[in-house]
Amino acid sequence: MGNRAALFRFRSSAPRALIHLLISFAVACTVAAWVLIFWFPAPFADISGGYPLFFLIVSVDLVCGPLLTLMLLHDQKTKKARMVDLALIVLVQISALAYGVYTLALARPLAVVFEVDRFRVVSYADIDISEKESLPDWATPWGAGAPRILGTRLPRTSDEKFESLDASLQGVEKSQRPDWWQPYEKSQEQVKGRAMPLAMLFQMHPSKEEEIRDAAQKVVAKQNGSVNNLDDLLWLPVVGRQTMDWVALIDPASMYILGYLNADGFGTDE
Repeated sequence: MGNRAALFRFRSSAPRALIHLLISFAVACTVAAWVLIFWFPAPFADISGGYPLFFLIVSVDLVCGPLLTLMLLHDQKTKKARMVDLALIVLVQISALAYGVYTLALARPLAVVFEVDRFRVVSYADIDISEKESLPDWATPWGAGAPRILGTRLPRTSDEKFESLDASLQGVEKSQRPDWWQPYEKSQEQVKGRAMPLAMLFQMHPSKEEEIRDAAQKVVAKQNGSVNNLDDLLWLPVVGRQTMDWVALIDPASMYILGYLNADGFGTDE
C-alpha cells in the first residue's frame, strides 16, 4: 500500500518537477549569459574564480527547486496546500539564487591594477571595508563590463610609505586600496621598466613554448596589426584571487595590455 501511494505521488509530481526544472534551467541560462558576458568576461572567470562559484550556485538552484517540487507537489494534497508549497519553494529558490548572484557581484573583477612588478585583479570583496569610501563611483558590485586597467601611485611621504609596507605585511596590497589607485597612463613608465620580453617566458617554460607562442599569436591576431613581431611582446604576471598562473601581454609601444595568457609568470617548468 505504501509503495502504491509513493508511486502515485511520484507520478503526479514528476511532470510538475520537470516543468520546474525547465524553468529553472532557462533562468540559469539567463543568469549565466549576464555573469559570463558582463561580470566575468574571458578570461576573468578563470582568473577570479568565477566558474567554480557560478557552477556551485547554478547547481544548487537547479537541484533545490525541482527536487522540492518532486517531493511536495503531489495530488494527495489539496490545490490550496500545493499552492502554498509552491510559493514557499519559489521563495526558497529565489532567495538562494539572489544570495548567489550577490556573492558573484562581490567577486566580479573591478580593476586590473599594476603594482611594483605585476598586475592584480581586484574585486569589490578584495577592498577592505575601511577603504570602500575611497572607491570611485564606477567601482560598484552591480556595474558591468570589463575591469578597468589602473596603476598605483608612489607614496607621498615617508610615513605613508611605512604605513603601506605595514599594510602589505598584513596582506593588504596597494592595489587593493583605492586611495592608491591612479590612471594607468601615469604608471606606464614603471610598467616599461618591469615588463619582460616574451623570450623570457619561453625560457621559464620550455616545454610549453609552442603552446604559449600559439596563444600569444591569437592575441596578436586580434589587434589589427598593432604588433608586427610576436617576439617584441612584453609581459608581466597577473595575480587573481584563485590563481597566479596568468600573464598579461603588453604592447611594447603603448604599454597597454593586449590580452592574457594562461602561464605561470613566477615559476618555471620542473
